[in-house]
Amino acid sequence: MAGKSGRRDFSELTAKLGKHVERLPDYAQKAQEKVQKYLPPEDQRASGSADRASDRDGDRTGRSDGARTGGPPAPRPKVDLTVVTDVRDKLAAWNSPEAKHARRVRWTRRAFTLWAMLTLLAVLWAVAGYFGVIGAYEGVEGALTGAAGTVVFGALAVSSGTKLRRLGKVEPPRPDPASMLPPTGSAARAPMEKLVDSERTLTDLLDQLATPQHGAPSGATGFDVEDARATAMDASAALRGLAARLESIERARDAAPARERDGLDSAVTALREQLDEGLEGYGALVAAAGRAVAASSDGASPAKDALTDATDRLAGLAVALRELS
Repeated sequence: MAGKSGRRDFSELTAKLGKHVERLPDYAQKAQEKVQKYLPPEDQRASGSADRASDRDGDRTGRSDGARTGGPPAPRPKVDLTVVTDVRDKLAAWNSPEAKHARRVRWTRRAFTLWAMLTLLAVLWAVAGYFGVIGAYEGVEGALTGAAGTVVFGALAVSSGTKLRRLGKVEPPRPDPASMLPPTGSAARAPMEKLVDSERTLTDLLDQLATPQHGAPSGATGFDVEDARATAMDASAALRGLAARLESIERARDAAPARERDGLDSAVTALREQLDEGLEGYGALVAAAGRAVAASSDGASPAKDALTDATDRLAGLAVALRELS
């Protein structure tokens, strides 16, 4: 128990929540079967009649019932999991490093304010007790209780102030890209999810390229890894700016009258195409980095040249995207 941290980590909870979300249709089916067992006979007959009526309707429209014809069962309707996905995103954002740091600073500031106020009240209590304004004693005996409170609350205030100062000097963690995804249902959601996966893959590949291989000195790969890394970061920032612009247009479209939504829909479609084009260029850099890692053992120069070319193309694409966003 002593070695465990008091901070909560919701990463395991988020993973378990995702597994249960995938099994929601199965849970609903099992719940329905159990409810049917406890229904009165007349309700079961009514339910059966409704099922048979729906089967006849399905036959009229050309859809066969698998349970009645002996074929495969009809596919279950898809469950709308938008709310669950939003909850999962909020949990991930709440459990992100930057959110934890902000909460730690906020609670430390509140604790410092509380202990400082109590220290001030204890000082006033000691002064009033010394002059006999409150209590049956005066002088040192009257001020003893307030002095004790001043020492205790003052020590707690100093501790909280020191911690707050230390947290102020710590650089806040950079936001996790996964916690800044667009809302579910936005046209920018899928491209940004793909971008997050591509960023992680590219980071791993570039880290491997930056590591000396077989005793070779660092920088002997034939190209600048840090240049490719900086170019990828610029492209990611440009793509996120474009996604933010797309979200703004979507909000404007939802609030606009119906007769004015067609033009905004066209703008959303155009921005989505630009996002896809940018992701295609980013994916080309990831593929070139993968080929360079695969060829790093034998020092093949074509893979290195391809990575350099992909970096240059992505740099030009990032400039164009930045102008658009």
